[in-house]
Amino acid sequence: MRRGERRAHGGNVGKAALEEQQQPPAPPPPAQPNGGAPGAERDGAGPRRSTESEVYDDGTNTFFWRAHTLTVLFILTCALGYVTLLEETPQDTAYNTKRGIVASILVFLCFGVTQAKDGPFSRPHPAYWRFWLCVSVVYELFLIFILFQTVQDGRQFMKYIDPHLGVPLPERDYGGNCLIYDPGNGTDPFHNIWDKLDGFVPAHFFGWYLKTLMIRDWWMCMIISVMFEFLEYSLEHQLPNFSECWWDHWIMDVILCNGLGIYCGMKTLSWLSLKTYKWQGLWNIPTYKGKMKRIVFQFTPYSWVKFEWKPASSLRRWLAVCGIIFVFLLAELNTFYLKFVLWMPPEHYLVLLRLVFFVNVGGVAMREIYDFMDDPKFHKKLGQQAWLVAAITATEFLIVVKYDPYTLTLSLPFYITQCWILGIILVLTWTAWRFFIRDITLRYKEIRRQKQEHRHEKDKCLSNGDGHSALLDEPSGSKLRERKL
Repeated sequence: MRRGERRAHGGNVGKAALEEQQQPPAPPPPAQPNGGAPGAERDGAGPRRSTESEVYDDGTNTFFWRAHTLTVLFILTCALGYVTLLEETPQDTAYNTKRGIVASILVFLCFGVTQAKDGPFSRPHPAYWRFWLCVSVVYELFLIFILFQTVQDGRQFMKYIDPHLGVPLPERDYGGNCLIYDPGNGTDPFHNIWDKLDGFVPAHFFGWYLKTLMIRDWWMCMIISVMFEFLEYSLEHQLPNFSECWWDHWIMDVILCNGLGIYCGMKTLSWLSLKTYKWQGLWNIPTYKGKMKRIVFQFTPYSWVKFEWKPASSLRRWLAVCGIIFVFLLAELNTFYLKFVLWMPPEHYLVLLRLVFFVNVGGVAMREIYDFMDDPKFHKKLGQQAWLVAAITATEFLIVVKYDPYTLTLSLPFYITQCWILGIILVLTWTAWRFFIRDITLRYKEIRRQKQEHRHEKDKCLSNGDGHSALLDEPSGSKLRERKL
């Protein structure tokens, strides 16, 4: 309480208040470079974590960063007024239905971009991430609508989006001849390799590069990459395009495409963790080169947090990491099963849009999950984007279950079942040893060590003739503490 506030209350000043007046004022916080405000390291409240980079910001708030709620409302009202007063409504019912649905979605997106809650990311602009949050809501509502349709109606509904959809399409078989060098083909003995080099090769690389930026951990990325190849082996009897050659699985996918993408992603993470995050207003930079550099860096993170998942540190974190891996793998499988049950070709633009969608929302979701795990006192509930991503993944899986239960219920080959049972038993055994048996063993060894030390001190006191030492007259509370241990 400041001195002026105490005087405003009136009355006598107590002893505590006099002591407060006599205390020297707290030293001002150290000034940040370039005029940065203290405490600008984090976008939210709370102290900066040890894994978070330090940020210097001069606090410039330009037109680009201000809220434009009234401007958006005015433009939106003018657009609706133009449609209502100056445009003649067509007599095509199907066209009007599509147009009305699109207009409703656009109005919701305008509301969300200006009014939704900000997430953990602020670059290039908070409105960008609010937009993808609202797209998540729209996509989840679309999935729920598809889920409540019959199988035939749901597939035919896709014709309203693209007239070429709603037709069963054969899946391409990536297996067949798996010879790397085919001596029977005199024209091109390596034709099997060139046949596999399609547009999905760079998609694999860039996909895993971006996934590494989301997960920010080499071990988790490699586990997910290898586990998905095992899933393709296990489910190739359900989806034909899971049938690939062994060198396509392990050399082209795991080592070349996925491995190279993970390596480049880890190098980018290393650069981002060492980068100096010093921000100035564009008009405070004197040179044109500095201004152009500032514009480019607008598309880089405002600050950086190094993810330390530490799955073996506690049972809660171990289960959380296992859950993250499970959701990641399920979302990957949904990509193939959705286009299979909804009759969408792999090269369709809706498949690409879904991948772009998950690239934008996945990073925010992973950051919110990590904050929820790493700082549960400050982040008391799961983030909104993480909640929506989990709901979307579950809804997609339910659509696959409803639209083609026959394919999902095809029994696994016996040797595949044995491998998965063995793997599950190994994981459960390690979990029980690490978080239960090992802790009990360590606790027993600690109690035994304390008893041995106590017995040694007791024998030492008796050998010195001090039969009435304080060690012999310890209260029973110490024994109770040992029993509790």
